[in-house]
Amino acid sequence: MTAAALRVAMLAVLLALVIRPHWFEPVFAPLAPAGGPVIYDRASLLSLSLNHLGLVLAASVTATLVAVGLAVLVTRPAGAAFRPLARSVANMGQTFPPVAVLALAVPSLGFGSGPTLVALFLYGLLPILENAITGLTNLPRATMEAARGIGLSRGQRLMRVEIPLALPVILTGIRLSVVIALGTATIGSTVAARTLGEVIIAGLLTSNTALVLQGGLIVGLFAVLIHDAMLQIETRLLRGGRI
Repeated sequence: MTAAALRVAMLAVLLALVIRPHWFEPVFAPLAPAGGPVIYDRASLLSLSLNHLGLVLAASVTATLVAVGLAVLVTRPAGAAFRPLARSVANMGQTFPPVAVLALAVPSLGFGSGPTLVALFLYGLLPILENAITGLTNLPRATMEAARGIGLSRGQRLMRVEIPLALPVILTGIRLSVVIALGTATIGSTVAARTLGEVIIAGLLTSNTALVLQGGLIVGLFAVLIHDAMLQIETRLLRGGRI
């Protein structure tokens, strides 16, 4: 099977799981307890999937803007002294357990999507920040000298030379951050956020392996397909000479 055929097959399975989950009852039935539900039916899987992806998108876009902005700041001469602090903050966000972030955020933000967005944002900062710093501090010296030589200002060098050259490395960090967020978002259901974690938690609470596998499989397929799509976009841009 070619890579393209495999992608189509995985997408077809994902869409069927989300839109027509009852087609898979024979597959999951052996894993469900006697008398227990085989397919999660307390909420629409399509609705949960869209909410899950929406949270990941919002958190990833915010983390990207903040992390790239910080990377630009700390790679300028005026902001170089803040680089260790920026890295420490990002490392703290990555190492602090998401469950603890949720617990601390609930009293001020309430239950629902708010605490989940905070946790995903903090968890997604480090990969983007580190990659952006790496990309912006490892630029070809000859290219930078040429940019100065033709009279480009600092702002022009940043937007026309530095960011485009560093973009492949930055995109790698964003891709990693998005995949991390897709998996981490499942814990948002512990504070009433509507995510695919709702399916997994329901399975855990009722010892229903069918539901756990169902939710985990959907999240896993989303992660694989989105990671592959982002990689394909990056590769096409590189081949097209756009970055």
